[in-house]
Formats: sequence, structure tokens, C-alpha cells
Amino acid sequence: MPFSLYAIARPLLFRLDAEQAHAIAIGLLKTGLVPSNAFAAPANLAVRFCGADLPHPLGLAAGFDKHAEVPGPCFDMGFSFIELGGVTPAPQPGNAKPRLFRAPSAKAVINRFGFNSVGTKLFAKRLKAWRDLPQPARRVTGVNLAKNKETADAADDYVKGVEAFAAMADFLVVNVSSPNTPGLRDMQERGALTELLQRVMQARAKSGFTPRLFVKIAPDISEAQAADIAEVALAASIDGLVVGNTTLSRPASVPAEIAREMGGLSGQPLFDLSTQVLGQMYRLTGGRLTLIGCGGIFSGADAYAKIRAGASLLQLYTALVYEGPGVVARIAHELSTLLQRDGFTHVADAVGADFRKN
Repeated sequence: MPFSLYAIARPLLFRLDAEQAHAIAIGLLKTGLVPSNAFAAPANLAVRFCGADLPHPLGLAAGFDKHAEVPGPCFDMGFSFIELGGVTPAPQPGNAKPRLFRAPSAKAVINRFGFNSVGTKLFAKRLKAWRDLPQPARRVTGVNLAKNKETADAADDYVKGVEAFAAMADFLVVNVSSPNTPGLRDMQERGALTELLQRVMQARAKSGFTPRLFVKIAPDISEAQAADIAEVALAASIDGLVVGNTTLSRPASVPAEIAREMGGLSGQPLFDLSTQVLGQMYRLTGGRLTLIGCGGIFSGADAYAKIRAGASLLQLYTALVYEGPGVVARIAHELSTLLQRDGFTHVADAVGADFRKN
């Protein structure tokens, strides 16, 4: 195994409160002294997204760079695209600390941040400043849109997010699935989601820009809810879905002392549930939407399973916490090998393979 600075840093970081350790990691990335983990991806992993040719389908999930502080270093970790945020229109502190908990034995994390955010004004200023810098290549960047806790008209907050970022984001993700904002997941219901997407799509059209538009859904939805979401999403002509967010469930692998913490669970225990819902959404949409698979990806086999279930693109976060930036290259090369083993010449050929008729 190649030498990794993270192998040294992790024990030190894990002695700290999880949120404090994350802040230190962001601070280190800001220094510009962290070595790049960029790598040459195998040719069979190349994908096209947001009009750009990307070397592989592995992206960084929302939640890591919540405040648009280190977009450049996020790419330097080896990701081919990133999603920043979530960001709310007005600044808000989020829930009381502690609000981030590790479960190392399960390779899991529980958070109840509650959309702590610097607000769209500062976030947009930072993002624009980075976008204005000379870039080595097209860097596909998305923004995860959230609502303020006290906002009564939730759709209005998402419209404000579209207005703030349509001109500078390649894709926007309407996050209606965080379990840490009261009532937010109700936005996944048919009526509320229909109205929300109508207003968001109108805001995008009015902006004069065309960032791809995604909705991030929960892995805890029922079969009836999944059917409604698929129907509404197709009718609204959005570009795709991010499947999925954290779960309120507590699989047996999560230690009891961590499982009792309130909040959303991410990491390895989320894999089976999120992949099941991913496949369900692929079947329900008939492959007509771009699906981004997220939840519990720690290996090439995990990535491959998501792709076979219908994901065209993938996102990581918790694996980064436990294994460091080198995990991106490792997963990519493992995925490439699995595709070759099964006779797929290109990653796109394997999308939804588990549900195709023989």
C-alpha cells in the first residue's frame, strides 16, 4: 500500500470531536500544502456530465465543503465533480453541538447539523471568486440548495437558491430529504413536490441559465412515495435524482451508544438501503433520468453495484472520512477491473444492467 499522510493524520483527528476534526481538515486544505491525489483514471471510466468529459464517475457529495471554502482542493483529492453546500438563503447556525458522531466499527457517521450555513451571499461570493480563477480544465461543480429552518414557504427558499447560483453552478440539487430540518421531508410528497419543482423550474428559466437540476431524496421512502417522486420528476422535466440522503434507520452494525443519537446515518450501513431505492427509482423512471448514486460506497464493488442498479454517476463522503483521499483512486481502479471482468467496454454500458431484459 502506498504511503499515505492520512494514515498518520487519522488517529490524531479521531481523537478530536468529529466536527472539530472536520474543521481542521478544511483548514489544512486551505493552506494549499496538502499533496494532490489526482490520478490517471482508466479509459473505460470516462463519463460525460453537464456537457463536460470527465475521467471517471466518482464525485464528492454535499456536506464536506458546506461553505464553499475549498472547491479547488476538493478536486485535487481526485474527484471528477463536486457538490458544495447545502446552503440556505439566510445564514443560520444549525442545531446545537455536538451534532456529528463517528461509529468507526461500522464505518458510519451520524449527523444532525440542521443546515448550518453561511448563507447564499457569502457562499456565492466565495464560489464566484474561485470560478474566476484560471482553471486547469472544466471543473463540474454543483450546489446543494437547502431551506432555512424558520421559512414557512419552503419553495421560496429554493427559488432564492436557484436565483443565487444558476449563473455559476453546473448543476443544482434541491435537497428535500435531510432528516434534520423539521418538516423538510414532507416536501417529497406528491403535491408539495409538484409545486416546488414547478417554481424551481420557472426560476431556472427566468435566470437565463441552464444548470442541470436534481432532487435529492431520502432512502427511507415507501414504495408509494417512490412512485410519486418518479412520476412528478418526469413530469417536471428535471434532469435527475440524487439517491439518496442519510437514513433515520439504525442497522444492527451501528453500536448502541452511537445509534441512540438523533440525526441522519451515513456510511457503510446505508449501502444496501440506498442501493435498493436507487434500483427502484431506475425502474420507475425507465432510465430516463440521470441518477447519482450516493450512500455507503467504500469499494469498487460498491460502486459497481450502484452502477448496475442504475447510477450514471456516484458520490462519496463517509469513505473519505475513514480512508482519506486515496480512496478515490482505489475505488476507480477496482471499478475498472470489475467492468473488464464482466465484459463491459465502458462504464455507461453497465448502467442499470441488473434490470435489463435478457
